[in-house]
Amino acid sequence: MNSTLLVNIFRFILLLAVQIVIFNNMNFLGFIMPLPYMLFIILYPVNGNRAGLLLASFLLGLTMDVFSNSGGVHAASCLTLAYLRPSIFKFSFGISYEYQTIKLNDVLTPERFSFILISVIIHHFTLFILEAFQVSFFWDILIRTLLSTVFTIISCIIIIYLIKPNKR
Repeated sequence: MNSTLLVNIFRFILLLAVQIVIFNNMNFLGFIMPLPYMLFIILYPVNGNRAGLLLASFLLGLTMDVFSNSGGVHAASCLTLAYLRPSIFKFSFGISYEYQTIKLNDVLTPERFSFILISVIIHHFTLFILEAFQVSFFWDILIRTLLSTVFTIISCIIIIYLIKPNKR
């Protein structure tokens, strides 16, 4: 097996387990929920198989739906993020994306931060709009998206720095 595949499988299982065991039990002010499991989609290799990413994203979301009893909203939002990921890369990194010289688990730069921010906003907005499924809850969806994005980004940055390989 390829070492990149093993790292991705380990990351998939670890982020899913941490989300289910720890972060699913956190609920600030009744509606703010950090969702760092989506970090798997963000950290997936740039030159990785796109069909593999879509399949893994669907399985990631489906597993979250099973444990959260949420009826498919996590799977839909993960698939949306995985599908839009190349466009977000092009927007955030520009020409660097074309040469595929991007490593997201290095030092946090404005390009990396903008990529993570846009990815989290797209994922959360899709998740909360499908969860509410009514336009009359627009302000509630917007507030939940913004506040959960802040907590998710903080937890994602902490996790990235915890799993970042040491350079000697």
